[in-house]
Amino acid sequence: MLDTTPLTRAVDHFADRLRAAPQSRLQRGAAAEALALARELARRAQRLEEPDTEPREMPDAGMFAAADQIMVAANDLAIVLRNEAELAEAVGLVEEAQRRAAV
Repeated sequence: MLDTTPLTRAVDHFADRLRAAPQSRLQRGAAAEALALARELARRAQRLEEPDTEPREMPDAGMFAAADQIMVAANDLAIVLRNEAELAEAVGLVEEAQRRAAV
């Protein structure tokens, strides 16, 4: 079984930073960046689980839900990751999104 701890740690860190961020930072793009990441992680999980089905888009639940949305999407993806390369790519997506969100 693949150890997805690196993904869990990266997402936990990003989510914690989002939860601690002031509303003004979330409004200036951090929440939008988190939602984009959540949607990408969810899309990847769906493609691995149901390769012949068009992925559904994660809805925008508002800026204060962004941290929870990345947690849910990352946990779903962690369950279906098949190898170290997919894991490393997912961790890279999270780290890059956090840099862009500036939190």
